Amino acid sequence: MTVSILIFLPVVAAIIVALLKNEVAKYAALFFSVAELVIAGLFLSRFVPDASTQFTIDVPWITKFGIYFSAGIDGISMIMVLLTTLIVPLIILSTLQHKHSNAGAFYGLILFMQAGMLVVFTALDGFLFYVGWEAALIPIYFICALWGGENRIRITIKFFIYTFAGSLFMLVGIIYLYLQSPGKTYDLHEFYKIGLDAHHQSIVFWSFFLAFAIKMPLFPFHTWQPDTYTEAPTAGTMLLSGIMLKMGIYGVIRWLIPNAPLGFIHWQSLVMILAVIGIVYASLIAFNQKDGKRLIAYSSIAHVGLIAAGIFAWTTLGVQGAMIQMLNHGINVVGMFFIWDIISRRLNTRDISQLGGIAKVAPKFSIAFLIILLGTVGLPLTNGFVGEFLLLAGVFQYSAYHYLNITLAAVAGLTIIFGAVYLLRMYKNVMYGELNELTATFTDVSGSEKLTLCIICVLIIALGVYPHPIMHISEAAVNNLVQMINVRGN
Repeated sequence: MTVSILIFLPVVAAIIVALLKNEVAKYAALFFSVAELVIAGLFLSRFVPDASTQFTIDVPWITKFGIYFSAGIDGISMIMVLLTTLIVPLIILSTLQHKHSNAGAFYGLILFMQAGMLVVFTALDGFLFYVGWEAALIPIYFICALWGGENRIRITIKFFIYTFAGSLFMLVGIIYLYLQSPGKTYDLHEFYKIGLDAHHQSIVFWSFFLAFAIKMPLFPFHTWQPDTYTEAPTAGTMLLSGIMLKMGIYGVIRWLIPNAPLGFIHWQSLVMILAVIGIVYASLIAFNQKDGKRLIAYSSIAHVGLIAAGIFAWTTLGVQGAMIQMLNHGINVVGMFFIWDIISRRLNTRDISQLGGIAKVAPKFSIAFLIILLGTVGLPLTNGFVGEFLLLAGVFQYSAYHYLNITLAAVAGLTIIFGAVYLLRMYKNVMYGELNELTATFTDVSGSEKLTLCIICVLIIALGVYPHPIMHISEAAVNNLVQMINVRGN
């Protein structure tokens, strides 16, 4: 059994679903996405949590240029595969109450995007990685442009220009590494062996960093994100925030730091400062947001800033925290955007000032909302706490040995305090207080909405109470990678 089945099943499914119509397309897409999750579960059951790469496929593709269809799964990739195969069926399930024009194309694009993201998370060949990177971008462009909000065309073009420009920088970096490799190959592990000096590694660092920083997004490369998240259809926003931004984080761990360890060490402090600035900046802007969906968009920037700080601290705790937090953030942010999708569909507004008292007429909805919010805030015994604790511990470890001292870690920790303030204030304004003419019509969740929220809430609590199985998956691979970079960086 090789990883190829995980990559090609969504492609076949996308073609089939694209030929179907309306309700049939919805349920076919849900069926195929659940089947993909089951297959990922089979891979997980056979996965050995060591530092090796498993379920590999390595076949000639464009041999003249040393390009192979080479992919596999290690502990780091397995977390991302689980994230992708778990979030996509949740997203599709959350859209069953929607009526999309040309539903076959809509759901076909979601499945095709899933295939592209799985290529990114499993690729062991630089050219294949780039193909997957671009293949994931094309579907989300059309999803946003065809089914987005009133300003979708202008916003989507801005998003496309940002991400495509970043991709070109990354392509230059990949080709440069290919030209420097002794065997003229795009093989990832051969890239790791290239012994460039610090100057040339800095060039490689920035070529990859620009692409990944835009995708995450990291301050100051974030300006496309709030508008795109707000104007995209909810499913598109969930795909972008729940999975696609993790492509940038994963790229830093797998492709940037291992290929340019000396460049990473040289620019490490700068990126840490940018990440921390992003945390504070996004949090302060979130305080003043009246649109609930836009508030969650800025909250996501702050949380991703902490993940980036944890990674660039490059300690075992920090990278392990980033791994589990990528999964947890995906679950939580999909839940938060789904909450606002339910509110906006029922009341035709996302203006927090127009809401209030919803808990009185929708107790099930209010409980689910609170659980998801507490997971996002990082309350102990919820999934968000585990990752944020490890990330902050990693940043503290870094600060203890660098001139930036403990101040950097203390400021990074503000994301938890700020997040608690603006999210709990949002919850109070939306759910409590007096009912008004608008919110009195709100109906409680049922059917697929109730099922989606139940799954998300169970995951938040289960991963918060017992995170060990997930952390054990990536532990050996993370330890091996951190040690390898520490040796090569000295």
